[in-house]
Amino acid sequence: MIVVVAPGQGSQSPGFLEPWLDDPESRRLLESLATASGADLVAHGTTSDADTIRDTAVAQPLIVAAGLLTAQALFARVSRDRVGGVAGHSVGEFTAAAVSGVLTGDDAVRLVAERGRAMAEAAALVQTGMSAVLGGDEAELMSRLAELGLSPANYNGGGQIVVAGELPALAALAEQPPAKARVVPLQVAGAFHTRFMEPAVERLRVAASAVEAHDPTLPLWTNHDGSAVTSGARFVELLVGQVASPVRWDATMESFSAAGVTGIVELAPAGALTGLAKRALRGVPSVAVKTPDDLQAAVDLLEGAA
Repeated sequence: MIVVVAPGQGSQSPGFLEPWLDDPESRRLLESLATASGADLVAHGTTSDADTIRDTAVAQPLIVAAGLLTAQALFARVSRDRVGGVAGHSVGEFTAAAVSGVLTGDDAVRLVAERGRAMAEAAALVQTGMSAVLGGDEAELMSRLAELGLSPANYNGGGQIVVAGELPALAALAEQPPAKARVVPLQVAGAFHTRFMEPAVERLRVAASAVEAHDPTLPLWTNHDGSAVTSGARFVELLVGQVASPVRWDATMESFSAAGVTGIVELAPAGALTGLAKRALRGVPSVAVKTPDDLQAAVDLLEGAA
């Protein structure tokens, strides 16, 4: 069983969509999604600089659009029926919602654009950030976070937990990390998936009430607790709450393992989730589809699935 996964914020880089737009179908889709999102996704995917695409309000629709055009290109080459399931990390859940049929592509980018704006405004209220903690003892880390008023935001598996909170507290954690742990500051604009994002939740809930949700036509796992979700309405409800609650990608990968995953294909901007899978799902082959040149490897993996 091959699962298709969609990455979250921080995976984008300047010009990463340039090679995709040589294909007229990909360009048309990106232009359509740009209209739906209200953002110039063609420019942001090709010529915008790193600071511009780091902006939460820009990054989120850009990442979802990138995943959708990758999926379109992939399924033009191999039957979607070869996919055994789909999941996304953080904002990548909106990509997963569209790939699985819960939302249309236009609704996914329209809704995630509102999410990005709401989260950017929430992040501006208090100076906060995020850091990845690599290694160390989890119980010791949780104790240290409680001392500093920090929160776990992403349980990424493979010995990586992303934590979030006010910048002075993050600096204190970096100065005195738990034993055998390394703290790496992340280039994001706020403490996502924590209480600092609560002002964005109600705004997203209002926006979500205006879209029509359909039950998924592919197995679909949630970051909420790693479980499979069969109700489209329930998945959209979880998307709303996810803004201010931790991402449990570790649990999602555990569900992949329990379901008998035999391979992983990561949509653009790819690399982060296949990297995590190599540590947490050892021996499971994976393909990171970063450019159109990677599509054939993904096709081969899907066509070779039992």
